[in-house]
Amino acid sequence: MFRANKQPATSSTIFVVKRSSIWTIIVSLTLSIAINGQVGGGHLVFGDFKVSESKDGKPTPQVFNVILYSIFGSVVARQTVTNHGRYQFYNVNNGEYDIVIEVESQEVARTHVVLTSSLRSDFRYDISLEWRTSAGTNKRTGTVSAEDLYDRAQPNKARYEKAEEAFENKKYDQAVALFQQIVADDPADFQAWSELGTVYLAEKKSSDAEAAYIHALGARPNFFLALMNLGKLRLATKNFEAAIEPLTQAVASKPTSADANYFLGDAYLQIKKGSKAVGYLYEALKIDPIGMAEAHLRLAALYNGAGMKDKAATEYEQFLKKKPDYPDRKKLEKYIAENKKP
Repeated sequence: MFRANKQPATSSTIFVVKRSSIWTIIVSLTLSIAINGQVGGGHLVFGDFKVSESKDGKPTPQVFNVILYSIFGSVVARQTVTNHGRYQFYNVNNGEYDIVIEVESQEVARTHVVLTSSLRSDFRYDISLEWRTSAGTNKRTGTVSAEDLYDRAQPNKARYEKAEEAFENKKYDQAVALFQQIVADDPADFQAWSELGTVYLAEKKSSDAEAAYIHALGARPNFFLALMNLGKLRLATKNFEAAIEPLTQAVASKPTSADANYFLGDAYLQIKKGSKAVGYLYEALKIDPIGMAEAHLRLAALYNGAGMKDKAATEYEQFLKKKPDYPDRKKLEKYIAENKKP
């Protein structure tokens, strides 16, 4: 039984249009956080899931996959939900995640979430989708861009499917062996190289993961997923200088990616190049004001360190407007009161 949330919910609307897709998804996201839990243990991430019927009379899917991805792109948890159902992910640690919605194995919506609480907490993210078909289109086309797909032949096609299944079931040794067979047979399979890197990450084999991502980029230099994963891996291992190159290429590949802009900005902050970081952090906020709200905290820290406390206070103020349930709200409000110019 879920307890009632005592904090008022905030809401935002994210418009997601998938390239080469006949569907437009409007995602209305309601967020509320109850932090009356006990110290220690993982968090509960849950929410109600609703899909509005298509207004043009076309059939609306009734079964969806809700997948929780880690910051490195590995699957943390997966659930199948029906329309008007509820998803629940247990024992989730503090950190950054993506909640991804799939239909028939194709991604149709994604939102970025950040879990930060010293207490075991319930984080609620209600997801409401409005399903519409685009005018003038009669056939369904793929919802994955061409750069994300590799046209592999048998037996590698079957191996790939088995490797993905093994990974989702946390049979990492089996997944590694299958992906290694694929790339041994076909070194040009950039997607398999990238997935191999993600399995290595799950096994905490950072150097092997990095090597696999580099192989993926050798086969497809502009492969966005591998660029992002390599950049984030280098950030996580504190190899900040080396993270700049792949993240810069990721932004060049997809300038409208909030994540790519955010992590590139963060990388520049880590090497004390705040003047370069600012533009990317603001761009991330422009693209995804709610999902990238943490960028306000990064900017505030930068301005505070530079002695620009009024600008830091403004960033904290903007952050609290988007995240009113932030656990350290009182601390930020005190800083704002002391440093905000009238």
